[in-house]
Amino acid sequence: MSERELREQISEYGKSLFNRGYGVGTSGNISVRLPDGMLITPTNCSLGKIDPERISKVSLNGSLLEGDKPSKEAFLHLAMYGARERDDAVVHLHSTYSVALSCLQDVDPENVIPPLTAYFVMKVGRVFRAPYYPPGDAQLGNAVGKIASQYRAVLLANHGPLFSGSTLDSAVAGIEEMEETAKLVLLLKNEKASSLTPEQCQDLLERSSS
Repeated sequence: MSERELREQISEYGKSLFNRGYGVGTSGNISVRLPDGMLITPTNCSLGKIDPERISKVSLNGSLLEGDKPSKEAFLHLAMYGARERDDAVVHLHSTYSVALSCLQDVDPENVIPPLTAYFVMKVGRVFRAPYYPPGDAQLGNAVGKIASQYRAVLLANHGPLFSGSTLDSAVAGIEEMEETAKLVLLLKNEKASSLTPEQCQDLLERSSS
């Protein structure tokens, strides 16, 4: 896709996510990798009102090349790209159920969302919960960069989900699946729910890759 087409795609997905309740106010950001950097939604920009022409173009070292001032969380996207060479899109949201789950105590940080459904296993996989840092704190980027090669899905403690995909289509699909599974986790919190076994998860991964 051309850069213009990618800008349009970011805008369309932003509006779709916002209109369906995955984002509120000016929270969340979307990026796509370019050969010389990335396109990312500007700071203080509602996902529902992204002007394609004003999307920020940022170099691989974080310098603004053109467009509006980039999201203050651009470093999170760069950390994911630095560790995941095959992924070309990253989505970060403050979606309600994922944020709620990110605030819970006594969860396994290396597998914070259990494999409740087949589509979660195939589209998301294991989810790592990164420790809390204030928004915009560079230490959060370091924490994400250390584990991003093993996890395409990260839940930022007391903050929200971060997901990378090979395309923007797959990144959006993955973070939506992550949000819906977080909702299931909370709905089933006081019930005797059955997760898929490691053997069932492995079978699904083999089927999805064949």
